Amino acid sequence: MNTPAKKAANLTVRADLLEEARARKINLSHTLEVALTAELKRQREAEWLEQNKEAIEAYNREIAEFGLFSDGFRQFCR
Repeated sequence: MNTPAKKAANLTVRADLLEEARARKINLSHTLEVALTAELKRQREAEWLEQNKEAIEAYNREIAEFGLFSDGFRQFCR
């Protein structure tokens, strides 16, 4: 598995947070990568939902009107 290239970045962090993180031996680079990954995922998902909002609403209307194809086959809903 190839690890993506890393690049140095200068950041400004509240002094009290930095001091406590260092005292607790928190890996700042790793912590930022994890937080950025989660935030980027959240934003991509929100963008996808917004871009597909009309299609999702149309699908939901169709299901509300006609039901699911599998409705007649599900044993647990009878």
